[in-house]
Amino acid sequence: MPKPESFPIEKIFVPTKQKKALKPETVAEIAESILEIGQQAPISVWRDGDRLVLVEGLHRLEACKALGETTILGVLVPAEVAQHKPQLAERPEVEAERIKMARLKQLRLEKEAAEASALKSAGATEASRTRPAKGVRDNPKASAGRTAKSTPKSLSDWITQQKSSGGRY
Repeated sequence: MPKPESFPIEKIFVPTKQKKALKPETVAEIAESILEIGQQAPISVWRDGDRLVLVEGLHRLEACKALGETTILGVLVPAEVAQHKPQLAERPEVEAERIKMARLKQLRLEKEAAEASALKSAGATEASRTRPAKGVRDNPKASAGRTAKSTPKSLSDWITQQKSSGGRY
């Protein structure tokens, strides 16, 4: 297998047929992976005069573009090999890459969920320490007789409460 080298992204031509297979969600997943662990698999290109023609690695190329990269790791393959490459869906390493990306996405989602849960429970614990329970008055000077819903302790308290609220006794 040829040795991977760095190619300028601007010189790589993507055939129209390949552009139609572009999936933005896959590009986003690969971009996240590249940010975390770097580009692991080189793209394949063949030389056509001054330009390079993409053979394999459309999503990796687009992910690097999205990240603002100016070069990408790739291998130069002869034109004859490029024309006889099996379709991407038939290649086992492509399926392995999809499985790896799905696993990375699942791990990221689980990590985010765990962090959100930890923040939520920490916030609830903090809130229970700082806020009074619902219905608890936070004015210690208020007397029980001054609240409309307080229960009188004696009959005379009840009569006083009824008079002050305009009720009958």
